[in-house]
Order: sequence, then C-alpha cells, then structure tokens
Amino acid sequence: MREEFTRIGFVKFPRDERLLTWLEHASPAALAASKDEAERKAWLDCEGTWFIGVDALKNDALGAVNNSGPLSCDAMDFIANLNQTRPLHKGQVSVVWPGYPRPRKGETEAALGYRRNRDAAHLDGLRPDPETRARRIEEPHAWVLGIPVNDAPEGASPLVIWPGSHVIMRDALLPLLENIAPEDMDKLDVTAAYQAARKIVFETCERVEVTAQPGEAYLMHRHMLHGVAPWREGVESGPDGRAIIYFRPECAGGVAEWIDVDAGIMR
Repeated sequence: MREEFTRIGFVKFPRDERLLTWLEHASPAALAASKDEAERKAWLDCEGTWFIGVDALKNDALGAVNNSGPLSCDAMDFIANLNQTRPLHKGQVSVVWPGYPRPRKGETEAALGYRRNRDAAHLDGLRPDPETRARRIEEPHAWVLGIPVNDAPEGASPLVIWPGSHVIMRDALLPLLENIAPEDMDKLDVTAAYQAARKIVFETCERVEVTAQPGEAYLMHRHMLHGVAPWREGVESGPDGRAIIYFRPECAGGVAEWIDVDAGIMR
C-alpha cells in the first residue's frame, strides 16, 4: 500500500469498522453543521449546490467530536506508519447537491467553465491573490484525508484525481523554491509553473473518478492535482446531498517541509 501511495499519490481504504463507529458520532455533527444557519451563511455557495464547510466540524486535535473519542481507523494507522501523524484541525464538511456546479459568488464565466470542464482541478494550499490572482503556497498541507459521511451513488459529484500528478506538480515547483529562503517561500508567485504543470497533467495522466461510501476513506498526497466532478444528470440525492469530511493538517515546517522529498513521503 505504501508503494501504491508513493507511485500514484493516492490510496483508498476499504470498509473499516472503527471508522464506522467514529462516524456514528461524527456524521450527525457534520450534517448538522451543513444545516446550521450561521455556517450556511458563511459557506453555502454555487447557488446552493455546494456547502464548502471549512472548519465546520468541531473536532479536537485527535479527531474526537460529539463524544466519539479520537479518530482511529486504518487510514490513520497508515499515516502513522509514514511518520506523518499531525494534530488535526477542525474538519471541512464538504456537501454537494444535484445541479452542481452553478456559479460561485463573483465567479467569472471562464472560472465556471473550468469548474465544469476540468472539475475545478487544483493543488491544495495554493491560494490566489484576490486582486492579481497570483498563486502562492500559503497553506502547506501535510496530506489530505477524505472520509465519506453518507451513501453516494456514482455520479454524485465524486472526487476526481489524476494518478501520478503529484510527481509532476512537485517537479515543477521544486526548482522555483530551491534557492529561496524558507521564510520567503510562501511569498513566491508560482502561477506560471503551476499552470504549465497542470496542463502536462491533463495531457499525460488519466482522469479518475473516486466514489466511496461510509466506512471507507482515502488519502491523497499533498502534491496531487484533484477536483470535484459535476453532478451527473439523473443521479438522485436525499436532502443531505453527498457529504465528505476532509482533514488536511499543515506542515509544521512550512513550505520548506511541504516541498521536501523526504518529508513529502515520496519515497
């Protein structure tokens, strides 16, 4: 499994009873957050088809929420075996409903087209400047863990990945950072290299949709290009939509650790 993660940058874990026990507590908390008036005011977008839900799950640093106890599962064991255990931030609760994607607030036609045609493919942590749109590595995540909250049929806006893209993205960004002082790495504009690498990924890597159910989980390498597919026409959903909890703790060593090959669990 470690070899698979190193090679393609992604691993999916089968049904896990420990995770299902945790979800007995976490799922009601996650779905309640997606219906909370204040949270919806902050995070409901795409004309009501996407609840972004950043920090919406009120867990502690061990993943305990709603009297669940710490998050314990095969995925977390795998992360520990990689020596990548980190304190957990409050989890994102990402919920999508039929009709996604509709335009985000202030989104241009070009950006909406990219969301529809390229799954809004992105590398987590690269934040665009609100005015110039220059991208900088402002949130150097250690890894990305996805935990499905409810049953999701195929076509219900699944996660999209490009296996092997983590190597292409890192190889494109590393030369820019090699001679930059660690304290300045998060200030560097990486837009051109990022966009060029993204184009190579689209041309050379397979696009794969990932559908997972409660009890399953998946781990993405922090350099993996990924996105969310449009909701397929004719696929039905209940009122709770398709909900996934995401954890993406940041590297304590900042961008210098984020780009490092050894710290990046690439070997």
